[in-house]
Amino acid sequence: MTGAAELGLSWWQLTRLGFVQAAIGAVVVLLTTTINRVIVVELGLPAMIPGILVALHFGVQLILRPRLGHDSDGHGRRTPWILGGLFVCALGGVGVAASIPVMASNVILGVALASLASVVLGAGVSASGTPLLALMSERAKPSQRAGAAAITWILMIVGIIITAATSGALLDPFSYTRLIAIAGGIGGAGLVVGGLATWGVEKGPRPFMPPVDRAEGTGSFLATFRTVWREPAARLFSGFIFLAMFAYSAQDLILEPFAGIAFGMTPGESTKLSGAHHGGVLVGMILAALIATRSGQLRHGAAAGCMASALTYVGLVLSPGLANVTLFTAIVVLLGLSNGVFAIGAIGSMMALTGDKTDGRAGLRLGVFGAAQALAYAVGTMSGAAGVDVARAVLDSPLRGYLAVFGVQAVLFGASAWLAMRSASSERATTVFRQRGEMLQAVIQ
Repeated sequence: MTGAAELGLSWWQLTRLGFVQAAIGAVVVLLTTTINRVIVVELGLPAMIPGILVALHFGVQLILRPRLGHDSDGHGRRTPWILGGLFVCALGGVGVAASIPVMASNVILGVALASLASVVLGAGVSASGTPLLALMSERAKPSQRAGAAAITWILMIVGIIITAATSGALLDPFSYTRLIAIAGGIGGAGLVVGGLATWGVEKGPRPFMPPVDRAEGTGSFLATFRTVWREPAARLFSGFIFLAMFAYSAQDLILEPFAGIAFGMTPGESTKLSGAHHGGVLVGMILAALIATRSGQLRHGAAAGCMASALTYVGLVLSPGLANVTLFTAIVVLLGLSNGVFAIGAIGSMMALTGDKTDGRAGLRLGVFGAAQALAYAVGTMSGAAGVDVARAVLDSPLRGYLAVFGVQAVLFGASAWLAMRSASSERATTVFRQRGEMLQAVIQ
């Protein structure tokens, strides 16, 4: 059987595959931005409605990513799964947009339709995103994984930015028909991009295929899931992904309001601050990819990014007492750099933990890690804002509420760094044990 290193993809092919993630992000971002705003502003409905839709989209991934990853493991090619998932994504995106005019006349029916479409959207993300990462993990060389992770994440952000700008320009003057047409256009463009991105990339046989059991084919999902979950490194790394992504996503809704309350920043100034943070994330990703490509220390990079993030959150806690906007901005940029380093280390480690295995279960492993990430995002995004409200009520101060949440995030990132190193140690111990077992078996034979 051919090894993954021998079937290593070129950087151009990895970049092409990164455009698939950009297409997925482009479809999803319409729900989290434009449709979110239309429901709250144009329809005047509670903000919890789009929150529920986003949570449903993540909740479905929690259930389906491991299952669909396992199913894709049993097939010779992953490209049909990727393209089929993109098609389902497009259907879900159009479905959510089409539910908006229904919601305007019948809220209950419209929300029900939007909920169903969000479930379809989450299923599409699961069916396309998990096999995509599995394909890259199996066929990328070990030295390419950090770069592949950076390409994938950066192109996803680029896809989100382009989609937000384009849909915003085309949406005026606003109409429900125009919104549905834009959703259809984004979905159709995503399918075209996905088709071109995957064309001819998956050549030759799969590097590794799961062992075939005569009674159960490639093995039942539950039995295979239990086998993977019994691996200490897989459990520890899943815990790392959940804690780190929980801490990362909890800041999404609170950083800009904190800037306004603590430093009196205007909406325009806080928006620029958010842009500086995202710019720091991109720079951190690029630096992490360059360093990890040379050193190969992906999980150490993830741990370092988590520890740096924890320290910058401590800086945010102390920033109001410093009363210096320039210093506060620098702390936010450093937070972005730290988050970028952590993100590339985490995704690269995810690919390494699956790509180094030879049991053909890359899809299932990535599905498990993807489920942990989806759960973290679903809970973390809402918990950040809710945590501020609770802390503000208990501490009787809006500012102290934000500082309390930042303190919790610092602790979570510190714990994530510890878990990252523990999972690396566990994986090394398992590898050494397996190698000794193979040597002993060879001696006996």
